[in-house]
Amino acid sequence: MEALPAPAPVTGLSPSEEHTWAMIAQLSILANLFTGFLGPVIALIIYLVYKERSRYVAYQSLQAFIFQLIWWIGAGALAGIAWAVSGLLAIVLVGCCLMPFALFISLIPVAALVYGVVAAVECSQGRDFRYWLIGDWVRSTYEG
Repeated sequence: MEALPAPAPVTGLSPSEEHTWAMIAQLSILANLFTGFLGPVIALIIYLVYKERSRYVAYQSLQAFIFQLIWWIGAGALAGIAWAVSGLLAIVLVGCCLMPFALFISLIPVAALVYGVVAAVECSQGRDFRYWLIGDWVRSTYEG
């Protein structure tokens, strides 16, 4: 019986490829503009594909995934709830006072989009980008 050939070894990525894939993971937040939710899916797929080949790409894509779940999906849902509550309370005039808060909450996903693009630019230049609050947690979880 013939022996099966050994699987090809997993090779690492060149620094240029690492920067490119990390940038793509960060820019996956732009997919949310067109689909509403596929950005985290793209970042997760990049993490799963490259986690064994590059710690840098794995770290950046995992950060992008968690960041998008919290600040895009979570804040988007919170904005929807805020507008629904202020709309319902507008019947009794209290909701009109809440509309500026709903508008402010609606701007959180936009700020997250800008922050994600900044992260992509940093990654494309080979810098180790860390999201505020999320980066240290992801690093301790990933390395621990």
